Amino acid sequence: MPLSEKDVRDIAEYARIGLNEAEVTTMCTDLNSIIETLQAIKQYDLEDVEPTFHPIGDLSNVMREDVIGRPFPREVALSNGDSVQDGCFEIPSILGEGGDR
Repeated sequence: MPLSEKDVRDIAEYARIGLNEAEVTTMCTDLNSIIETLQAIKQYDLEDVEPTFHPIGDLSNVMREDVIGRPFPREVALSNGDSVQDGCFEIPSILGEGGDR
């Protein structure tokens, strides 16, 4: 059963993606094409196939212990900045022009 444009709008709303009418039409066509392409998988008997969660196998994250070390000197960190003010990096405002914020 193919996806309708209403289905695509519902999915977009759920995912909080704004789509205009042209994008809904395009997305509907694209998603239905993808679903049709994946239908070929149904020809295989996958009844006894165990699900996998990683294509390489049984990997896990290897984390080191947290070790307290020497603090990084502020002067060294600030020496990498383009602009420094009062012991802090000074960056351009992203909310508008000038002023103390």
